[in-house]
Amino acid sequence: MNLPKKEATLGAAHSPLTTLVVQALRERILSGAIPPGERLVESRLSDELGVSRMPVREALRQLAAEGLVTIEPRRGASVTAFSPEQVRELVEVRATLEGLNAKLAAQRHDERQIADMETILAEGTRLATSADHATLLLMNQRFHDALGSIAANSVLQDIMRSLRDRTALLFTPLNRERGQQNWDEHAAILRAVIKGDAELASLLAMRHVYNAAQMEP
Repeated sequence: MNLPKKEATLGAAHSPLTTLVVQALRERILSGAIPPGERLVESRLSDELGVSRMPVREALRQLAAEGLVTIEPRRGASVTAFSPEQVRELVEVRATLEGLNAKLAAQRHDERQIADMETILAEGTRLATSADHATLLLMNQRFHDALGSIAANSVLQDIMRSLRDRTALLFTPLNRERGQQNWDEHAAILRAVIKGDAELASLLAMRHVYNAAQMEP
């Protein structure tokens, strides 16, 4: 007798379980499937994902380090929910650092790296109106990482990588509604970098962050 096939769980996979759990939870959080403020119960998640509680616990700790999850004594883990004051502070800091990133890229621009960015820009622009939000998020990350590579400041990139993780919850839902505008703004930033106009590149990058957050600087 042939038994019905069970839906595959993460526990049946062969990759490191914690990494898989992190990826699964991050995707659910950033997609809005698990909204800000909702509790993340280890036992429930382990049942849903088909894994033991240990990789779930480790994954929650990693996501907490990224800022996507908040872990509180006696209350456990929940999806991070930002207050209006925290949103303003995060946007101010990210806008300032993205401006510095673009300014350095314009000052140090490298033709080979710029060619790579133009490829990313063309692909992102092609997908701008797509409903594939996961791919668009990845392309957005690739654009900003490539800009950071041109800026060539490892300290700044470490800070920016951490900050982008923390602000992903804030920007990802908003950016679903402004796909074409995002890539138009990316194109303007890249044009300023190619021209070597550091001040304009910085201004456009800062404005891009405020636009993405739907806030006034």
